[in-house]
Amino acid sequence: MNINIELEIMRVIDIEMKGLSLLKEQINSSVRSAVETIFNCSGKVILTGMGKSGLVAKKIASTMSSVGTPAIFMHPAEGMHGDLGIIAAEDVVIAIGKSGESSELNGVLPSIKNAGAKIIGIMGDTDSTLARYSDVVINIGDIEEACPFNMAPTTSSTVTMVLGDAIAVALMKMREFDLADYALLHPGGQIGKRLTMRVSDVMLKGSNNPMINITESVKNCISEISRKLAGAVSVVDNDGKIIGLVTDYDIRKHIEKEENIFSMKIEEIMNSKPIFVYDDEKAFSALKIMQEREKPITILSVLDRKNIVVGMLRMHDLVKEGL
Repeated sequence: MNINIELEIMRVIDIEMKGLSLLKEQINSSVRSAVETIFNCSGKVILTGMGKSGLVAKKIASTMSSVGTPAIFMHPAEGMHGDLGIIAAEDVVIAIGKSGESSELNGVLPSIKNAGAKIIGIMGDTDSTLARYSDVVINIGDIEEACPFNMAPTTSSTVTMVLGDAIAVALMKMREFDLADYALLHPGGQIGKRLTMRVSDVMLKGSNNPMINITESVKNCISEISRKLAGAVSVVDNDGKIIGLVTDYDIRKHIEKEENIFSMKIEEIMNSKPIFVYDDEKAFSALKIMQEREKPITILSVLDRKNIVVGMLRMHDLVKEGL
């Protein structure tokens, strides 16, 4: 069949947008009651649903968990074979089903009720079995599906997912869930890394930390830079405290002047006022120090709070971490 693909795509989008507009008309005290019930829940928040409603329930559970409301998904069929054991009286169960008559979902509702848990039902038919078992009923309305047969869950799935997002965000604000909280739950993302990753997590340390005593020779200094592959070496006193920094650039600078560098002392070639960071500082702050200088630098000595050199930080490693 030849169709105008662009027009068909636009038709589906228009239908689903209309569904979202109708959803706004359904937002009432029931939705407020649902949010307050979840907020005051002292137990678990459990989502359940069959088929595409189950997939939407999984997504909502994931979103809630990521923004401060721990939630899990229970498959209704698995519930009928033992997983109902996770439900306790202090829990809240959010049950999703457009018709409210899914046999698998309805099969677990009596047991959930008997366990004493609150049921929040999300459906499109307030006369359904799901509605009768629910303590809080959220009606998404009589929504036209984008499917040409008005059967396959399309618009209803979108509407339910948006409703779930809205509830999750409302709870997020009620819990005063902030950026620092978000970072703790998303340590692998850029925001999480920028807020939680410390210099000590990224720096070269231990046997990989390029460091040399001020009394050593320039030859040993160059060897230390070469062995540790850092492009620089921290110069320390007998107590391990920083005195200076020698970089590849410092060495090249003296070689270009045709000086006999091997007859010189380390203190003659080092930067005696090196910039450094502490190991407990945020790695992103260290990256900003490197980048925001008039002449950006790519390496920093790392000290602990006793001013002992404990590592070396390279811009390359910070960038590799996705900061």
